[in-house]
Parts: sequence; structure tokens; C-alpha cells
Amino acid sequence: MNMTHAAIADPHASGRHRIRVFVAEDHQITLWGLSQLIDAAPLRMQVVGTASTLCELMNHDAAAEADVILLDLDLGGEDTSAALACLRQRCPGHVLVLTAADDREKHRAAMLKGARGVLHKSAPAQTILHAIEKVSAGEVWLDGALLGDVLGRLTDTSPRAAPREVDPDAQRIASLTPREREIVVTMLRSAGAKQISVADELHMSEHTLRNHLTTIYSKLGVHGRLELHVYATAHGLGAARGRLDA
Repeated sequence: MNMTHAAIADPHASGRHRIRVFVAEDHQITLWGLSQLIDAAPLRMQVVGTASTLCELMNHDAAAEADVILLDLDLGGEDTSAALACLRQRCPGHVLVLTAADDREKHRAAMLKGARGVLHKSAPAQTILHAIEKVSAGEVWLDGALLGDVLGRLTDTSPRAAPREVDPDAQRIASLTPREREIVVTMLRSAGAKQISVADELHMSEHTLRNHLTTIYSKLGVHGRLELHVYATAHGLGAARGRLDA
């Protein structure tokens, strides 16, 4: 695949220090192989941490210190693209998606949500290392067709643009009542706190809070506090602080 990368001025360029790479991959043999490849690379780079689940990724201290996060779009069956906005808030490094999926719409969506590049797992080892180096330096790593498509979406100047469809996430969020929105914001602000403490802050019983959360989870299509945190943060429903519950 012919790759296109564009130099962009960036305050997080790698400089002269070793490029710190965090690998988020749920297939252990692939994770081991990537770690071996990166640590043995003649370029100045090293693996500073790994994760095999979305929860591990969001809570790992090394992810917040990495220059590049090498991210699989599917971690244990969870779509990590929904967490990209949260990752951008927590981690100063750049995200390079490394995926076995051929779904170009998912690749496009990941870029629009903040990834710096997309690379297929079938790429040669040297290409993966080169992409890490370029993304660390503040460049974009995409094939030419996808780069043109993403730029077209961002500038809204692509020819014969298809009519914009109704955003299903916007519809889900709009279905929340003001009280449910307040609960979501409080849950984000109190990430890591026990549920009874959150209920006290909202001046309701823990049983009532559980009932509200069941409705909120159903409306937003999430399962549990972690997914609610990731979804709500990604869609700007509140300013999240603290560590996440598993």
C-alpha cells in the first residue's frame, strides 16, 4: 500500500529522546511480537507499557507518558474508537491505529475522532516502525485515498458530498432528561467513587440511582460505568476527572 504522510508542526515531536510507545493489543502473540519488534528496532524507541483491555488502557499511567499509542480498534470486543476523545484529554502522545479490519469507514471515523494514522496489521515490520517514527514526529500516516477523504470531510469540500445523515449518538443524547444528564455529569465527576457516595451527592437513594442508571445505559447503548464514562467523555457530556472503575 502506498502511504502518504504530511509534516505538521507539533509541540509533541519526539526530539532526541527515545520514542516511548504504548501498545494496546488483546492478542497476546501479536502484543509480544510488536513489543519485540519495537524494543529491537534500530530507531530510538521502546515499549513503555501494554494493555489488552480498554479499562487497562484508560487507567495505565504509562499511557499518559507515551509519545505514541499503538491502538487496536477492537480490544476484547470493545470498540476503542469511542475512547479516542478521552485518550486525547488524558494522553499528550499521538494515536496510531494498527488494525486487522478492512472497514474504511471505521478507519475514517478513527481519524476524525483524533487518531494520527491508520495502519493495517499486514504491513511489513519496517513500515510499522517507520509509521511510529513519523507519527511521533507529528506527521499523519494514511494511504492517499483515505487522507483525501478525511481532509474532504474536515473541510466539507469533497465533490458530490452525500447528504448528512442524522447522528444516532446525537439522538441518544437528546433522549436524556435534564435529571439524567445531571446524573451522567455527576458520575463523570465522581469517577472511582462508590455508587452510594454518588447517590448521596445527587440527594437520592442508591436504589433510585441504580434505576436511573439502568435507563441511562439503555438510552445510550452502554453497559456499565466504564462504558458510560468513555461514551460520555467522547461526546462532551461532562468534564471527567480521576481513575475509572473496572
